[in-house]
Amino acid sequence: MTKSISIRSVDHQDNLRSYQSLNGLLSSISWNNIEVANWKEDYPYFPQAKFKIAYDDRGVIIQYEIEEEVIKAQYHRHNDNIWEDSCVEFFVSFDSKNHYYNFEFNPIGAGLIGYGTNNKAERSRLTEEEIDVVEVFTCIERGHLASKWSMIQYIPFEAFIHDKITSAFLKENTIFANFYKCGDHLPHPHFLSWNKINHPTPNFHLPEFFGELVFE
Repeated sequence: MTKSISIRSVDHQDNLRSYQSLNGLLSSISWNNIEVANWKEDYPYFPQAKFKIAYDDRGVIIQYEIEEEVIKAQYHRHNDNIWEDSCVEFFVSFDSKNHYYNFEFNPIGAGLIGYGTNNKAERSRLTEEEIDVVEVFTCIERGHLASKWSMIQYIPFEAFIHDKITSAFLKENTIFANFYKCGDHLPHPHFLSWNKINHPTPNFHLPEFFGELVFE
């Protein structure tokens, strides 16, 4: 079953964005769970993961909240092996799943953004300078039983460098996407998704299993 989210617009006039200002801006937006353990027999560990998504006239805003046993943030440069750390991922297609972007970030804001088809030979990565246009704000909490972290990403439309995205385009088209929580090199590797993936082994690069984003 394909999931769908109706995404509200928010009015954000402050160019000096912060974690606090964006957290307040998204306070009335509903959470969505990243809770499908597609390969739970081989990877039974199940961290708690959820996200919110909204947009304004200049970009898309995503907030993640994660609770897991270990927070790993080994990589500090863009385009490193971000998926090996505690990692949240947003895959999105604007052309009916023919091409898609993958936005992958760890808890300290190191990121990787790729674009192309699901043929790896046809995918390319954005440069560090192009990734830097995404504003990333994080908050990390350490407790006795678990670790929590939250991330808010402000993704300006210009980050989608291979498309001409506007708020009007988003409202006039059905957008396809999936959201993930992973950690390939954590003590307990895991591969969770928002929309279910029907594949025998861990693989997020399957746009046929993207859900729908409907921008109001």
